[in-house]
Amino acid sequence: MVFVKAVFLAIVEGVTEFLPISSTGHLILLDEFVRLSSDDGFAEAFIVIIQLPAIAAVVVYFWRDLWPFPADAAEQRARLGLWAKIVLAFLPAAFFGALLDDFLQERLFNPVTVALALLAGGVVLIVLERRRRGAGAFLTARDIPAGTALMIGFIQCLAMIPGTSRSAATIIGAMILGASRVAAAEFSFFLAIPTMAGATAYTVAKKGLAFSGLQWALLAVGSVVSFLVALGVVAGLMSFIRRNDFRVFGYYRIVLALLVFWYFFLR
Repeated sequence: MVFVKAVFLAIVEGVTEFLPISSTGHLILLDEFVRLSSDDGFAEAFIVIIQLPAIAAVVVYFWRDLWPFPADAAEQRARLGLWAKIVLAFLPAAFFGALLDDFLQERLFNPVTVALALLAGGVVLIVLERRRRGAGAFLTARDIPAGTALMIGFIQCLAMIPGTSRSAATIIGAMILGASRVAAAEFSFFLAIPTMAGATAYTVAKKGLAFSGLQWALLAVGSVVSFLVALGVVAGLMSFIRRNDFRVFGYYRIVLALLVFWYFFLR
């Protein structure tokens, strides 16, 4: 059963990591029902470490856009410029994440915070899409200026509140600042690479890698599943938003928030 649980959690991670519905929120809620291990340190490390293969899925899908050293000199400058903006946008989360991680873990990682953040984010997504006019000034991630990228990076810090969703914060922030849906989603995916890699490295540095053979096997299975699911989700979302907006995710967040309120406080 422990391998079934690992596969299930990896599927949830792969599906929710890049959709604007909060992977952390889902996993906190699932922890009420699906306990991977009695070792809380390993259970937390598992959730963080299987984000790495999800990052790899982004790199694989966008390889032609992200590889910084193509043969053409002009294209190389453009891609290096994109990477510079990604790193710039990552800096606020790196600073505030290291500064506030323990405080947020102790105070905010609970169903109340998750439900409120899910509800607020859902309302913002719906209102933003209803009021949006036009495609946006920046049609691709490359078009986003450095100053705007830094502002998106500060907005990403809101995702340290569980239930907010890193992808929702960055997508909403980018769209408010003038990005098209496609540009906002692309930049959110690209910004996930250093952000999630940094979060994983930080967790490993704090907790170490002293796992048993069974735990390493669980990590291996979870990583493979997370990669495959995330790759499909990234491809599916990019196809979806070329024909649709993000309102469906807003409605989903609101329904999930109401279910959380009902389950934990009203039933």
